[in-house]
Amino acid sequence: MRFFVLLSVLGVALQLPVVTAQDGSLSGPTSSSSAAGYSCDTSQCQLPSCNCASTSPPGGLSPSDVPQFVVFTADDAIQSYTIDSVNQFLAQRKNPNGCPIKMTYFTSLNYTNYTLVTDWYVAGNEIADHTMTHVGSPPAEEINGNLIALNALAGIPLNAIQGFRAPYLNYTAQTLQLLADVDFTYDSSSASSIPVTDPGTDAYWPYTLDYGLANDCLTVEGICKGQPKIPGLWEIPMYAFFDDLGVDGPHLMDPWLDTANGASTVNDTVTFEYMKNTFTDHYTGNRQPIGLYTHPIHLSTTYPGVDPPNSTIKMINEFLDWAQEQQDVWIVSNEQLLAWVQNPVPVSELDSFEPLKCPTPQVDPSLKICNGIPQNEAGLLDECDFSDFPFFTCYGCPQVEVSPSNPNPPQQVPAGQQMRYRVPANCSTPFWDPVAGSCLCQSSDCAFADNSRPIGPNGANLTGGGTGGDGDSDFGGTPTPTYVNFNGANPVKLWSGSIVGVMSALAVGMFGAAAGWVLVNI
Repeated sequence: MRFFVLLSVLGVALQLPVVTAQDGSLSGPTSSSSAAGYSCDTSQCQLPSCNCASTSPPGGLSPSDVPQFVVFTADDAIQSYTIDSVNQFLAQRKNPNGCPIKMTYFTSLNYTNYTLVTDWYVAGNEIADHTMTHVGSPPAEEINGNLIALNALAGIPLNAIQGFRAPYLNYTAQTLQLLADVDFTYDSSSASSIPVTDPGTDAYWPYTLDYGLANDCLTVEGICKGQPKIPGLWEIPMYAFFDDLGVDGPHLMDPWLDTANGASTVNDTVTFEYMKNTFTDHYTGNRQPIGLYTHPIHLSTTYPGVDPPNSTIKMINEFLDWAQEQQDVWIVSNEQLLAWVQNPVPVSELDSFEPLKCPTPQVDPSLKICNGIPQNEAGLLDECDFSDFPFFTCYGCPQVEVSPSNPNPPQQVPAGQQMRYRVPANCSTPFWDPVAGSCLCQSSDCAFADNSRPIGPNGANLTGGGTGGDGDSDFGGTPTPTYVNFNGANPVKLWSGSIVGVMSALAVGMFGAAAGWVLVNI
C-alpha cells in the first residue's frame, strides 16, 4: 500500500515556520504543562493502537516490573567508518537474554554506501528515514524519496522503514502529517527537555497523536493543545540528560560534545557523572527510557585525518558497562522499544517476548548470493562510481545519481551483464538473489534459528558488560512469474519485502572496515 500512496504525495513542497535546532542541541525547556494543554481520554485511548502521553509505565505496570530501556540511535550517512563507530560500543555487548544489541540508524543518503545499509539491516538493526539530503522541515519528496531509494538500492522492504527523525530535529505539524500520509509508524524528532524528577516533566513514554503532541510546545508552531490530531502515529520523545544545572542544563544529541555545569570546556568525567545521575533518576523513578542519540562520525576512529576521541569513547563504554550492571537493563532500537510499549509485559516474561529475540537467517555460507551477508556477497557487489559519492549495491547501479525528484533512476546494465532484480514482497532480504531473481526460502518460517536463551534469575544481565575493545522508467525487466507483484498490481520498478532476522553485527562492522569503502567528509 505504501508505494502507491507515495506516488500521490511525492513532490509536495512545504515551507512553514519552524524553530531550528543545531544538530539536536538544547539550551533549556522546549515545553511546559500550560503550553502543552494536553488532555487524553484513557477510556477511549487504549493499547496497542493508542496511548496517552504519560509519565507512568504503559499497561498499568509497576515500575519495578518494567525494564529500563536504553535506546541507541545513529543519524546521517552509513559508511564503513560510521559502522565502525557504532560497533565499538555495541558489537560485543549482549542483552539479558543473550541476544546481540540492535539499534536504529536514521539514514540520509548523501555519502551513504547502500550495501552497508543492506548489511546493517540483515544484521537485525532498524533502518529509519532521515530524508534524502538532510534538510530540516522536509518536503514530501525528501521523506518519500528516501523510502524509495533505500528500497531500490539497499533492498530494505518498504514496510520495514517505519520510523523518521527530522534533520536538526527541525519539523512542523505538517511534517508529522506527511509521515502519516505514507504510513509511517512513528516519529522521533521531539525532545523530552525537563528532568523526570521535576513535577512538570515532559519525559513521557511513547504515545500516539490521537490527542495531539505534548512535547516541544514552546518551540514548534501549530502543535500542542490538542494539535495535530493524527490517530495512530506514535511519537517517541528523545530523552535528554541533565547536568548539575538541572532543567537549565539539558544535553540531548551527542551530549559528550557539550560543556556542562556552565564550564567553558568539555570534560568527559563530568559528562560521565551527569549521564549516570540522569540514568539513575529514570531507573529509580517510572523507568522512562533513556537514549544515546549519536552522530557516529564524531566518535570515529577510522575516519582519515581525524584524531580519534579515545577518552570520550572510553567514557561512553564505561557508562554502558555501568548501566548493564544494573538489573533489567536492555539496550534496544526504537522499533523494539515501541513493540514493548504497544504490548507491555513484565520483566519476568521478557524471555518469551518475540521482538527482543534474535532469530538468524540460516544461509549456506558457501553460496554466492548478494544478500547482505558478507561471506555470501563477497565479489558480487556492483560499484557505482559517481564522482560526488561512489557507493556499492547488490541491486544494480542507477544510470544517474538518486535525487528527491528522481529517487529510483533506471538501472545501468554494463555490457555483458544482466539487470539485477529488486527484493519482492514475498522473499526476505537475506534469501533473495538479485542476480538470479530467485528466492532461497519458500516459506515464511524456514531457515531461521532462535539464538536467544532464558533470562537469568531476577532479570540479571548474565552476559552483558565488556567494553567492546580498548577504549522509469522500469529497470528493464520483470520478476520471475512465481513472485507476486507488490499489492497485486502490474509490474513496477519498486518492490516490498518482509522483515528478517539477525546475524552478528560484529561481522558486518569488520567487513565494512576491511573493505575500506568510500571515505567522504559528511
